[in-house]
Amino acid sequence: MQAYRLTIEYDGARYSGWQEQKNARTVQGILRKAITEVAGECDLGGAGRTDAGVHALAQVAHLRIHRAVDLTTFLPRINGMLPQDIHVRRIDKVPHRFHARHDAVARFYLYQVALRRTAFHKRYVWWVRDPIDVDLVRRRLEELHGLRDFGAFADKRRDEEDSGRVLLHDCCAVREGDMLLLRLGGSHFLWRMVRRIVGVLVTVGTGRLADGPLVELARRVDVPSLTAPASGLFLEYVRYQGDPPPPPVRAVTPL
Repeated sequence: MQAYRLTIEYDGARYSGWQEQKNARTVQGILRKAITEVAGECDLGGAGRTDAGVHALAQVAHLRIHRAVDLTTFLPRINGMLPQDIHVRRIDKVPHRFHARHDAVARFYLYQVALRRTAFHKRYVWWVRDPIDVDLVRRRLEELHGLRDFGAFADKRRDEEDSGRVLLHDCCAVREGDMLLLRLGGSHFLWRMVRRIVGVLVTVGTGRLADGPLVELARRVDVPSLTAPASGLFLEYVRYQGDPPPPPVRAVTPL
């Protein structure tokens, strides 16, 4: 059995998320089909189970196949069989025990908020019509650093086996042109946690929700109704032991 680490980017707009589902078009399913046609049956698992409509700049997956392959030809063959909105950026040989999800030490998500109406990039941003107090959003986001209970931002139906405690770090808000970029780094994330944090942050930043610590606010408001749309969210980077820190925050689709 040979083991490899794949780094994958994809536009999630046409897919029902990363994870394979019955009678649904998923990124994992499309990728597995291409790999199976080239190398036979495989074990394929991703670091992050992105939801429907969510994108990835650097999803990581482990791949185990029964025979060694020539990486210089294997990668072009796989990419040649994939649709244009899925691309394997690189493939590296790794020890057989490597597991994309269990071995990850940190995951980073990027969310793009458009501060003006745009004719372009609507698949990759959330346009917020009201003015946003970027400094306020930045302060409230940075207050989330540390290990705490984020259960108020989760969906209990999907995360009932998780304690709700997540270690957040390297969170920041950056304005770049007419784009507000929000990065959240963490040990792991609960289902829809990032989109719900972003939704509450933006609602506070527009003044439509009273200012206050986000975790406390989340216990008093209908958080699901404030969930930010999937379109602006990207799985930006997955870090493993020995990997460099994430690159500087920058827009995927500048405005």
